[in-house]
Amino acid sequence: MLIDKKFENLFANVTSRAALSSYFLIGKNDKIAADKAAVDSMRNELNKIEMDGKIVIGEGELDEAPMLYIGENIGTKNGPKLDIAVDPLEGTNFVANNQPGALSVIAVASKENLFGAPESYMSKISAKCSESNVIDLDFTVKKNIYNLAEFQNKKPENLTACILDRPRHKEIIDELKKLNVKLKLISDGDVSGALMIIDKKYSVDIFLGIGGGPEGVLAAAALDAYNCHFQGRFLFNTDKEKKRAKKMGIVDLEKKYELNEIISGDSIFCATGITSGDLVSGIKIKDDKFTSETLITHKSSGLKKIIKTEQFI
Repeated sequence: MLIDKKFENLFANVTSRAALSSYFLIGKNDKIAADKAAVDSMRNELNKIEMDGKIVIGEGELDEAPMLYIGENIGTKNGPKLDIAVDPLEGTNFVANNQPGALSVIAVASKENLFGAPESYMSKISAKCSESNVIDLDFTVKKNIYNLAEFQNKKPENLTACILDRPRHKEIIDELKKLNVKLKLISDGDVSGALMIIDKKYSVDIFLGIGGGPEGVLAAAALDAYNCHFQGRFLFNTDKEKKRAKKMGIVDLEKKYELNEIISGDSIFCATGITSGDLVSGIKIKDDKFTSETLITHKSSGLKKIIKTEQFI
């Protein structure tokens, strides 16, 4: 099923409004309030849309999230059946501490076409190449870098790798340094990190490392429209996580997921800036209007660009 083009602006409005709600809490040192503002706004806007929507990635399960919980039905209940993944505020610390890179994010696909990822870590890798066997989670860091360098007709020292700056990545970072690869270390926000491979202007060739599983699915929705390569493997560290994964229908806990296993068919992705970052600019307010920037993709229509909108507050 193709998603009607009218939904492009509707979902862009959802993330723009959620971004605006969080904007008012920038620098207030209260990430919980900032997140709640985005969640409340996003849920309110989603319920105005003529669709029969279901949250497959949200703020958690019903017992831990009163709104936008996994399994929640959203929309007017009339219209197409859609699966929805949301991260109303990616980068809660960015908003709380007035730092760059906070986003409001949503991904939408036809029913049963969007992977319902559990709240677990995921090992992931992405690069702008549609061919298989260039990069792979099962390859060594060295092999991935050499393969990508050959594919792009570059030397390894001319590649830039984006990775979350975490102690768990010390071995990967050390290996990248040995290979003389340029590093872009990010403190948070691995949706935007994974997306920086989509355009040469971001100067990132590969994204890799361990981050959030739900964030991996959200990023995959956009990368699919850009014909990029993405793989993810969940890391279930506790019995509780393993039990929950099996409850969600994940049989093989060590499975390596290809992009088309995470998202298939038509999809729409929107990421609106709250604070200005590498990907998009943040909210700007003048008088009674606000300006927002949103990275939006719609696979079937070929839409993939950054749009700027001005609306009344």
